[in-house]
Order: sequence, then structure tokens, then C-alpha cells
Amino acid sequence: MTTKELSALIEGLRGGNTRAVSKLITLVERESPLVPDIYREIYPQGGHAHVVGICGPPGTGKSTLVNGLIALLRNRSLTVGVIAVDPTSPYTGGAVLGDRIRMQRHATDEMVLIRSMGTRGHLGGLSRATLGAVRLLDACGKDVVIVETVGIGQAEVEIGDTADTTVLVMTPGLGDQIQVLKAGIMEVGDIFVVNKADQGNADKLILEIQVMLGLNRDPQTTHVWEPPVIRAEGIYEEGIEELWTAVERHRSHLQVDGALQEKRKQIMVRETMDIVSRRIEELLLAKVLKGKPKDDLANKIGGMNVDPYSAAAAIVEELGLQLGNRNADP
Repeated sequence: MTTKELSALIEGLRGGNTRAVSKLITLVERESPLVPDIYREIYPQGGHAHVVGICGPPGTGKSTLVNGLIALLRNRSLTVGVIAVDPTSPYTGGAVLGDRIRMQRHATDEMVLIRSMGTRGHLGGLSRATLGAVRLLDACGKDVVIVETVGIGQAEVEIGDTADTTVLVMTPGLGDQIQVLKAGIMEVGDIFVVNKADQGNADKLILEIQVMLGLNRDPQTTHVWEPPVIRAEGIYEEGIEELWTAVERHRSHLQVDGALQEKRKQIMVRETMDIVSRRIEELLLAKVLKGKPKDDLANKIGGMNVDPYSAAAAIVEELGLQLGNRNADP
């Protein structure tokens, strides 16, 4: 792609052109060499959209809730971007488009952009390119960006490092509720939704969530957000209004003492460190793990002549760095 073509896409994004935004997201997904140029152009325009993460185990009705949220937000004349993270197809490497199919009623709305994104083996419930896609939707002027995770249960905590507000969706009948409600994923949720409440045992699940939240709460801490637990029946769009009211309350809570800015700063720092980590890995592969050094180390490790820590020290030394002993006194 030429510089002129990229500039045209950036201008299209600034004008809210859906096709231009989609093409830029594709470049980010494919980790194009143009991604740094894209970031430099769009970064000053970001920070306006409220990013809402929707996570929870598979089968809890996350896509149905998102579908209802889109309808509510459009009725309020808000523009919406959706990143629906789906499992990756083992045949094509692309996203299995289950979530996007459920949101087809909004496909013709020019003020809604829905993008499916495959995990491509990335753990944590998101794709590696998710945050870049969020940045693009923010920069193109969307009022709200919704990120629906792939749905992997207790390991699905990465959304907390991406969204301003994280909604954890549960449903009765998942089996061992206490197993599902372990501390890791419980600490991610800013809002809890018990969906499919018409199936029975909803009151029991709501009580269990409230008890778990109470156990995790520090009574000595003041001005702390207390996550609400909302009953919903997404297929009938019941509880959607209450859910969005809770999201707005959470946003207001974050804005009171600058917590929203602090959270976004931490997200940007983590994103920067992730880029640094990948660049260092690329440097290692380019300078150390190609050619003879790779063969020598591989043979020595495989022959039990060198242990992995010593091999790692040799690689670091090759780069002119120093590998410190974390157990040594400072």
C-alpha cells in the first residue's frame, strides 16, 4: 500500500467511512508494517468513546445482550462500534462469525460498525489486534465501543486491561457456580448480569454473586465502586435499560476522582510494554536465533550440555545486555 493510499484511508476514517475503518482494522489484524504510521495519525483523535467489555462463559447470551444494547444506544442517537471476538476457524484462520450473525438486524445501520475478529490462538478472551481495533473505532468518532470476548470462563481476564467498564455475564445452570465465580474473573467485573433469568435458579445465582462480592470487599475502603447485579432476559431485551444505566453510573464514578484517566493511562502503558516485548522477541529471532547460534544452542540444549537458563544468559550476552540474578541482594 502506498503512502497516498494510506492517507486516503486515514481521511476516510476521520470522516466516519465504514469501509476505510474496516480496511485499517484489517491492516492492524495482519500486523502490517504500516501499523506504527496508522497509530501516529489516529492517536491524537482518541479517548472519547466509552469502551464496554462484555465477557463471560460460552452460552450465557453475551451476543444477545450486545444486540439489545446496540438497539438501545441507537434509539438514543449514539453511534456504536462492536468488536466481536470469535473462535478462530481451524480451516481458514478467520473468525467463526457466530456473534456477527446474531447482530444482523443492525448491519444496514451506517452508524453501527460490527467487526468479527478471530482469536488466532491468543489467550485471555481477546485477539492480539483487539486494542488496535478499539483505537480505530474510537478515532472514527464512535460514542460507544463494545468488545465482546470469545467466552472462555476463568481465564477471560484480559478484557479488564482493555475496557473502561467490564460487564460479566452469567446464567443459571452452568454447573458448579462457585467454580465459575473464582476470584480471578470476579475481580474483572464492574457490573454483573444474570441473563436467561427466566430459566429458574436465577435468585440463587444472584445471591451467590452478591455473597462473593461481599467477601471480596474491603470494609475499610471508602468511595469504592460496588458492582451491581442485574437480572436480564436478553432475548426479550429485558434488563438492557438497567444495564446501560449501570454502565453510565460506572463511567460517572470513574470520572469523579480521575480514575478513568488513570485506568486509560495504565492500559496505554501495558499496550506499550506489549509492543516492546514483541519487538525484543523479533530482535532475538533476527540476531540470535537464526543461523549458527541457533544450531549451536539447540544442539547443546538437546544434548543436555547446557540448561535453558544458561542458554538464555548466552543469548542475552550476545545482545550486549546483562542478565541479573533476581535472588541476589540489591
